[in-house]
Amino acid sequence: MLDVRRLRLLRELKIRGTLAGVAEALAYSPSAVSQQLALLEKEVGVPLLQKVGRRVQLTPQAEILVAHTAHVLERLELAEAEVTASLTTVSGTVRVAVFQSAAHAVIPQALTLLAADYPDLRVEITEREPELGLFEVSARDFDLVIAEQYPGTTRQHRPDLDRVPLATDALRLAVSPAATRPGAPGAASLPITSLTAAAALPWVMEPADTASRHWATQLCRSAGFEPDVRFETADLIAHIRLIESGNAVGILPDLVWAGARPSVHLVDLPGHPERTVFTSARRSSADRPGVVAVRAALADAVARVAAPAVGPVVGSVVG
Repeated sequence: MLDVRRLRLLRELKIRGTLAGVAEALAYSPSAVSQQLALLEKEVGVPLLQKVGRRVQLTPQAEILVAHTAHVLERLELAEAEVTASLTTVSGTVRVAVFQSAAHAVIPQALTLLAADYPDLRVEITEREPELGLFEVSARDFDLVIAEQYPGTTRQHRPDLDRVPLATDALRLAVSPAATRPGAPGAASLPITSLTAAAALPWVMEPADTASRHWATQLCRSAGFEPDVRFETADLIAHIRLIESGNAVGILPDLVWAGARPSVHLVDLPGHPERTVFTSARRSSADRPGVVAVRAALADAVARVAAPAVGPVVGSVVG
């Protein structure tokens, strides 16, 4: 009988690429990972790893084992979910990966609801960019991820993960209040009431490798200009402060306001774009009572902030 724990190490090596990556993910030492994989090779009776330069690569026989291991782990997770569902209380731990604006907007409300309804359930929240969060749910580092998708873009399809819509979120140009009042300190020469009117101004955007940055850049280019990105940060609170102070303009999702009145002026964008916010879990664990409870609380929290007090939205633009 092959050892499932050692088989999992082999699958982790397939996913993460290096022995060091496996060790870090599972809190082992690299030497311990190597020893366990060597024992697995003895159990199987064939070589499972081959050296390629300084790295190791799985043999064809190891690839066969990895494919079967994925099915074994799924069946074990399904069994665990069924056992948990048979209990009369919702307990255990649910690990959630979440991107920043969702963390600010819905997580506090969702945690309050869960604490009231399921006091025995432990929920752990970690901030992650959506693409990394989806990978780490697939790799079993998290149980659930809150992710986003921008208009006209797609994400890598992961057949082991489901996808449940959580919200649609309007995207708007954000400018300082002064930028809408000609002659006010820090104001532009003309009121900023369209995307093209902000073409010559400094911009704040998320880092270059994010879906939001790619989408925003393409939007500006389709409007006929290259944005002058002087400030780059994944922290949307920093975006708000830079925009409030008149040092930049940017594009913000409505969800960042969590139902409160915005502190900046918001301008409708061409086509009224929206991003989609969704959750993903492994299909084999999606019916775990804890995962079901967290998703229900998130949906409830989103419903409570679904109609933000956006205040004055300046115009509806066509370019």
